[in-house]
Amino acid sequence: MTAGRLGPFLLMCVAMFLGLGGLPILAASVADTEQSHLQRVLLLQDYNTRVVLLGTTLLGISGGVIGVFMLLRKRSLIADVVGHSALPGIAMAFILCEAARPGIGRNVPLLMLGAALAGLLGAVLVMVIDGFSRTKSDAAMAIVLSTFYGLGTALLTVVQHLPTASAAGLKDYLNGKTASLVASDVWVFAICSAVLLFVTALLFKELTLLCFDKEFAAAEGWPVFRLDALLTALVVGITILGMQSVGLLLVVAVLIIPASAARFWSNGIRSLTIISGTIGGLSAACGTIISALYPRIAAGAVIVLSGTAFFVVSMLFGRQRGLIWTVLEARRMQRRIGRHDLLRAAYEIVEADCCPDRHQVPSDAQLLNALFSHDQLIAMRTWSARRVRQLVQSACQHELLIPVGGSLRLTPEGAALARRAVRNHRLWELYLITFAEVAPSRVDRAADRIEHVLEPDVIRQLELRLTAQQTAAVPQSPHD
Repeated sequence: MTAGRLGPFLLMCVAMFLGLGGLPILAASVADTEQSHLQRVLLLQDYNTRVVLLGTTLLGISGGVIGVFMLLRKRSLIADVVGHSALPGIAMAFILCEAARPGIGRNVPLLMLGAALAGLLGAVLVMVIDGFSRTKSDAAMAIVLSTFYGLGTALLTVVQHLPTASAAGLKDYLNGKTASLVASDVWVFAICSAVLLFVTALLFKELTLLCFDKEFAAAEGWPVFRLDALLTALVVGITILGMQSVGLLLVVAVLIIPASAARFWSNGIRSLTIISGTIGGLSAACGTIISALYPRIAAGAVIVLSGTAFFVVSMLFGRQRGLIWTVLEARRMQRRIGRHDLLRAAYEIVEADCCPDRHQVPSDAQLLNALFSHDQLIAMRTWSARRVRQLVQSACQHELLIPVGGSLRLTPEGAALARRAVRNHRLWELYLITFAEVAPSRVDRAADRIEHVLEPDVIRQLELRLTAQQTAAVPQSPHD
């Protein structure tokens, strides 16, 4: 290799060496940068992150609390109507401001006022159409929503062609722009959220009555229409607060998703409100933090997706209506019903052996000392041998049966439960035959379906009505 070519070759080797050697350093630098960014976001070291987090969290809490009443009032989509109806209000306020004084069209308070008035008008129109025409409420909401949104789109087109207008930022109100929040906006959020929560807490009893029994509230003299209008005004307030953060199109999610998720955890109105507000605040906080970690993702959309994640978790694991708990509870119920049916079959076997004439009932000693086999249980029902083995195993685990050699025997607890199960079953059979005039050949299956859910009060009422059967601890079977 000549000296002229040796120089460039050595330079290339040095460059490759430095480059390859510098890759770990560069990777470490990038990792340190990402770790530093993650640390700054999680520790809320950036002022803008703290401002946005506080503002969206307040919005989430307020929306979650008010959304409970909208959900219970069965007006979940009214927030969507208000959000879409606010769009022409924003555009019209912009046009009027520009017409009065060019250059002040982006006056935020005036835009919010226009949005509030248009949102209220849309909600009132829904109530008027629903109340004074034969149009159903869902159709009324669809009509108002589409009409106002179409009007808003047309007005935005007009705004874009104004020579003095700078309408580039108006569309941010559709999808939100959380990063634009400043400290003054957070103060507005805090004051408005405090007012909305105070009004909700002050009229909590009245709003609860309105949601659960509107007719009773009207009969008692409560101003139902005013309460309804107030609830709609609260929704409009949340919509106006949310148009800068999550946007007019997604603000309905701030109201409905937390409330819907809370329904899987509780049935009480107070706990439902607390859970919904908590989920709303957590959804907003998680969405804001994720958006801060990935600035290119819109915070409003991430807040809604975070709320959806909480909803999915609640739908799966909620203690009241969660899918997993519902399936587990149904399985426990089926097993309990199976054990009761098994004990009832055992009782009837002992009854047939000890009291052939069926005019007496087995004594406690007879129930505890009598032995019966798997084959006898199979003969009493249309169960398979495998099903009987499963039921017997479950009954033995709950100390209701005792295996004795190749036979089975009732425990004291099992004998008491068997006697009670047979008594409830026969009482219900007699009631159906006596008062519902159901044929005896068809009454057994109907009694099988309901005997396991009879409450003690119902049993006492059956006993009072069936006075002819009160002399026996266990009524005689109507099939004998």
